[in-house]
Amino acid sequence: MPLSSAPARADEEGMRGAFLHTRPMDNYLTLSSPGEATYVEKRSRFLAFAHHVGSEEEVKTLVEQYRREYYDARHVCYAYALGTEGERFRAVDDGEPGGSAGKPIHGQIVSRGLTETLVVIVRYFGGVKLGTGGLAVAYKTAAGAALDAAATEERILTSEVKAQVPYPDADAAMRLARGVGAEMLPPDYTDVATILRFRIRQSEEPALIAALQKIHTLTVLSEE
Repeated sequence: MPLSSAPARADEEGMRGAFLHTRPMDNYLTLSSPGEATYVEKRSRFLAFAHHVGSEEEVKTLVEQYRREYYDARHVCYAYALGTEGERFRAVDDGEPGGSAGKPIHGQIVSRGLTETLVVIVRYFGGVKLGTGGLAVAYKTAAGAALDAAATEERILTSEVKAQVPYPDADAAMRLARGVGAEMLPPDYTDVATILRFRIRQSEEPALIAALQKIHTLTVLSEE
């Protein structure tokens, strides 16, 4: 999906690929509040902004906002990671030498185990060239400082499980579900049975189903 419907700058290069996080598949770390930082190197100013984002459209909106606000800046570079595994990402150099801006920004997102995260860095040139290596260090440092200034939170992915059970066995089913940490949701009723609904962490869903199946009169319902 293109980042913007406007023509892309000729030097914007997207990088996409696998997100090398080692963590459970049903949780992820993201930002719960924005962070900002300023880094100065040889009179060049790097204004860094870190945000939680949930979509590429949100990325587009924020990047365009910074480009309008800092219209006189030479470069507005950024990187983001989306998806629970950070598997959708992009790094943009915006006129800096290839790989000297977007890649180190993205590297800071990855190194902190974050996803659904955008970092934008606005650079005002100070008159002294930093070189590719110097730029990479500056963008990495600014991005890290902005992320460190932001608050993070763990988000848990959950599943909803439904089961049909005769009225006399409903209480037993609820006890078993609570025993594996499931949250009870409001039930539904038919003429002869209770439709129980539970919410549970995705990685614990097999344990919940196994517990419920100890009641032979109970049927776990498939999602429609």
